Amino acid sequence: MKNEERQSLIDKIRQASAYLPATEDLDWLNSDETRALRLQLEYLKVEHALLKHKITRTVVVYGSARIMSPETAQAYLAQAQDLVDANPRDTETAGMMADAQRQVRYSHYYNESRRFTHLMSELFQNNACFECAVVTGGGPGIMEAANRGAFEVGSRSIGLNITLPHEQEPNPYITPELAFHFRYFALRKMHFLLRARALVVFPGGYGTLDELFEVLTLVQTRKMAPIPILLFGKQFWDQALNLDFLADQGMIGHEDVALVTHVEQAEEAVEILAQHFNVQTGPLEACSVGAG
Repeated sequence: MKNEERQSLIDKIRQASAYLPATEDLDWLNSDETRALRLQLEYLKVEHALLKHKITRTVVVYGSARIMSPETAQAYLAQAQDLVDANPRDTETAGMMADAQRQVRYSHYYNESRRFTHLMSELFQNNACFECAVVTGGGPGIMEAANRGAFEVGSRSIGLNITLPHEQEPNPYITPELAFHFRYFALRKMHFLLRARALVVFPGGYGTLDELFEVLTLVQTRKMAPIPILLFGKQFWDQALNLDFLADQGMIGHEDVALVTHVEQAEEAVEILAQHFNVQTGPLEACSVGAG
């Protein structure tokens, strides 16, 4: 065999996917056959990082990615008003105005999420015996507000982002070493709850409801130890989640209705958690948050 022919054959071997080391063969690693390995790696990577940073307890915050900050909502409303003024009979701009008005109404939940984690982080970071880190889905809206509140008092917070068809960027307030990117919802949900000591839920859509119902099911079936489950905004939740109706129809027990507690303000939520964890608070100072 001539040298040229020999080298050509060797080059073909080197270029074949079979010759790639297993850890470098991305097509194989992303195949159906290796799904179990990907699931294990996704669990282990995050678990290793949380152990490394000594994260043992978390308070989970769920809520809509669509809820805007008050500043953004007001700017959106002003933009909608300008369009309506210019096109008063246009149905599309009228729809935009209705959406903007709704965003302004819901924007106070952004502030409550931000205030809650601000106060909670201040409380728990001063109690070395019971430090709790905030964990969110890492995206915008309520998630951003929750990470932001912790960020503003210098506390660590976690973001569990996920790959979606429309890429969801991480919000800028997550602690960089605790910002994780998931492929699988199942592993993301597992990491939300493995260290969870409380769950705080703001208004949201399918994703928020899915996450809330999973916790309710785990607690109801005793697959998970009971934790405080606080729902912000009774008016919203009374319409979105009629637990009394489910109990009256025999679909859940009346005792299951008591798994959730309704709250309206950040101070109220922090007081409930402090009492549950037996952490001394003293009088909580109301936390105001400004623009920026």
